[in-house]
Amino acid sequence: MNRFTDELNEQVASEFAASQQYVAIAVHYDAQTLGQLAAHFYRQAVEERNHAMMIVQYLLDAGETVITPAVAAPKTSFSDDREPVALALEQEKTVTGQIARLVETAREVHDHVGENFLGWFLEEQREEVASMSALLAVVDRAGVDDMLRVEEYLARRAGGVGGSAPSTPAPAAAGGEL
Repeated sequence: MNRFTDELNEQVASEFAASQQYVAIAVHYDAQTLGQLAAHFYRQAVEERNHAMMIVQYLLDAGETVITPAVAAPKTSFSDDREPVALALEQEKTVTGQIARLVETAREVHDHVGENFLGWFLEEQREEVASMSALLAVVDRAGVDDMLRVEEYLARRAGGVGGSAPSTPAPAAAGGEL
C-alpha cells in the first residue's frame, strides 16, 4: 500500500469513531427525553458512517486494500448538556484538519483522482463545522438550564442546523448510504 492509501484507511477509522461518538451523544440526549437533539445526533452518526463507506468504496474502486478498523470507545458521560455539542464541534474541526492533510498527501504523491475525490469532503466539513458552531451558539444562548429552547430551535429548523450542503453530489458509499 502507498502512503495515501494508508492515510485513507486511517480516515475510515476516524469516520467510524466519529459515528460512534455521535451515537453516544445521541444516547445522552435521548436518555433525557431531548428528542430533537437525540435525533440530530443519530442522523450525524449515520452521516459519519456513510462518509467511512464512501472512502471504502473509493479504495475498492481504486483497487487498493481496505482495512476494517477497530475504534476506541467514545466518551459516554458528560458534565452538562453543553459538553456533547462542544465535543462534536471539536471533532468536526479535527476531521476537517484530517481531510486537509489527506488532500496534501494526494498532491504530494500526485494522486489527482484522490485529490478530486476529497473535494466533496472539504465542502462537507465546511458545512459540518458551520452547523455545529451554530448549534453550540444556540446552546450557549439558551443555557444548559433551558435545553428545551434548543429543542424548539431544532424543531423549527426541521432537524437541520446552519451551513449549506456541498455543491457537488456525494461520492458513492460501499453498500449504499443508510
